[in-house]
Amino acid sequence: MSLRRPLGAGAVLAIVLAALNLRPGVVAVSPLLGEILAEEGLSATAGGVLTTLPVLCFGILAPVAPGLARRVGLERALFGSLVLLCLGFALRLVPGIAPLLVGTLAVGSAIGLGNVLLPALIKRDFADRVGLMTGLYSMALSGGAALAAGLTVPIATATGMDWRATLASWGLLAVVGAVAWAPRALRSTGVVATLRPPGATPADAVRSVWRSPLAWAVTVLMGTQSLSFYAVNAWLPEIFVAAGRSVAVGGWLLALTNLLGIVGSFVTPVLAGRMRRQRGIGVVIVALITTGLVGLILAPDAAVLWVVLLGLGQGGGISLALTLMALRTENAARTSELSGMAQSAGYVLAACGPLGLGVAHDATGSWTAPLVLLVVASLVQGVAAWFAGRDEIVR
Repeated sequence: MSLRRPLGAGAVLAIVLAALNLRPGVVAVSPLLGEILAEEGLSATAGGVLTTLPVLCFGILAPVAPGLARRVGLERALFGSLVLLCLGFALRLVPGIAPLLVGTLAVGSAIGLGNVLLPALIKRDFADRVGLMTGLYSMALSGGAALAAGLTVPIATATGMDWRATLASWGLLAVVGAVAWAPRALRSTGVVATLRPPGATPADAVRSVWRSPLAWAVTVLMGTQSLSFYAVNAWLPEIFVAAGRSVAVGGWLLALTNLLGIVGSFVTPVLAGRMRRQRGIGVVIVALITTGLVGLILAPDAAVLWVVLLGLGQGGGISLALTLMALRTENAARTSELSGMAQSAGYVLAACGPLGLGVAHDATGSWTAPLVLLVVASLVQGVAAWFAGRDEIVR
């Protein structure tokens, strides 16, 4: 029996509010990273570890999300993830490296659950509007990242708060999200049939997905675009500071990248949802990202142009990966399993980005080598997008 309720603006708003919370907890660290490293006496490599931890949590928690959703229901699982996110922000207020790391782990774990649960919910409740809803969802992801990148330093300046309180202030958005999901969680029955396909056990579904070459193409696409996104969001302000710009300018350029990401995030899934094959879109996205990165290396004075291209490409990259998770599957169960696989292995790969760039910078003393590494990652992303863009279904 179907448990689907009539959906309206409230359901869409709840999804958008949840999605808005899936990036600020990570991106808000970047504009403050220089201050954090200076106050705590940390190296760029240590900064890479700090920015890598949440992304690593995304990968570790992704396989847990489908089982949690089957046990308690999607709505309750999402509400729980938002409560955990609030707790993570609060822990960051406590002085010391240990609370900062524990709070960061909590934030990463909460976001890791939400990353998998929201696409499955969209597939379940908006099966006939996957492109549009994925566009709104991914647009909210980019919007949350843009808000965190652009407003974190101004919030600190206007309020006089230190970096701990500034980071924790983004917990207010998480509280709003949790409040929005509380009544939906209370009404949820959490029945297993909302996710599991007829006649299949969770173990069978996981094995079949992990054995699919198409699923691996989607996974590599998810991993490489995420590696690029989190590496750029971790270090772009510092790259611009090293080039002679102020911390505030670096933060605003990062915000511009994420603002343009909103455009790419919304347009890409709407177009992709109308096509049988998405290879052409994948090629365009990779061309935008690669051009932006090469431009930062060769002509850094034209920074605005390069971050515009980079933002459009990265916004399109995440939304294409999320859209393919739905388009390459037949039901919410398969979407949940593919999403869990792609975000588990994909985010483990992505975790190499912020840390790898920090290590490369410490080893070379410049940002050229780290940017070259991102160019290589974007080329791999292009190959993955070509194979993932085929008109096939993960069986």
